[in-house]
Amino acid sequence: MSEPVALPLHMRRNAFDPDPELAALRDEQGVQRLSTPFGIDAWMVTRFTDVREVLGDAERFSNSMRADFRPPGASQLTDEEIKAMRAGNLLAFDPPEHTRLRRMLTPEFTMRRMRRLEPRILDIVTEHLDEMERAGSPADLVPAFALPIPSLVICELLGVPYEDRADFQRRTSTMLDISLPVDERLAVQLEARAYMAGLVARSQAEPGDDLLGMLVREHGDDLSTDELIGIAGLLLLAGHETTSNMLALGTLALLRHPDQLELLRKEPERIDSAVEELLRWLSIVHSGSAKVTTTEVELSGRRIPAGELVMCVLPAANRDPALVRDPDRLDISRGDLGHVAFGHGVHHCLGAPLARMEMRIAFPALLERFPGLREAGAPAAFRSFHVVYGLSTFEVAW
Repeated sequence: MSEPVALPLHMRRNAFDPDPELAALRDEQGVQRLSTPFGIDAWMVTRFTDVREVLGDAERFSNSMRADFRPPGASQLTDEEIKAMRAGNLLAFDPPEHTRLRRMLTPEFTMRRMRRLEPRILDIVTEHLDEMERAGSPADLVPAFALPIPSLVICELLGVPYEDRADFQRRTSTMLDISLPVDERLAVQLEARAYMAGLVARSQAEPGDDLLGMLVREHGDDLSTDELIGIAGLLLLAGHETTSNMLALGTLALLRHPDQLELLRKEPERIDSAVEELLRWLSIVHSGSAKVTTTEVELSGRRIPAGELVMCVLPAANRDPALVRDPDRLDISRGDLGHVAFGHGVHHCLGAPLARMEMRIAFPALLERFPGLREAGAPAAFRSFHVVYGLSTFEVAW
């Protein structure tokens, strides 16, 4: 049996808050070299200014050089297999290769394009609220509302059959759970890739009106099959896992801060600033992609040699007093402070406009439909060992 994985410092939370040790690291040192669960040391960067510097400089902090880091215990894949698995994954490349891939996708994720989706998102939200109401109180908000809405949206956008959601959600949950053995997670990753390969082959034979069909029609000569598989896999994973956890955690945060909930109910026009504050305050993505220094760098007075792994601790950065006064307080009246919940620089989250739109529609609709919404039953279960922080269960009543 493998040894149980210890939860690394950058993933430790106290309910909504980063671990106090992480805040102390930010306030006292800013940067520190720590062990990761994979037997590789990495430099943890915790201050807002430093995090922005790392994320904003793709020349000194490389995503593509991470290919040289292989977690111990992983099956020994051939170089060709690794190359095929990395293809199309925007998070695995630096410019200009990253620029080439992203340029093909960016037009589909502009706010103008997202607004065309708004009526359909509203329909999806309404359908799930209707179903919750029919089923009656209480309900587990995660499977009833938070998870299916982003899943259905990204499935329709990509052209993934929604009836396959149970399988891809299971695979995603396994891939992102660092408490599981590396070999088990890798096997599921290969399974997910095989599933995506089938969808890509179908689109290549008969391109639909969805995003995958568009890529085949408009960029089929510029993208290899492996790249199409990688792009689709990344968008499917990121498109449902992140927003669903924001919807569940964000609702719980509002219920546990009744003054903020009341303010949003009285002044629904605050929804945009409420979404930004929840993104900052919750920071559900612990660290984003690890990077490798291409030269010696200095952050918070610490010299980091070339060839070192660097991880940006987003929850600590977004709770930095240098960013905002009283950072541990949830305050939906702050507005957009320029948080790094979606990252920064060339790898800033491509789907941010879609995620924002889903939250701007879903939160008010939920609160309006159920004015008496409250926690019920067992306390909400926080999900600790996942790359994306969230709730596994959250029972509500109304």
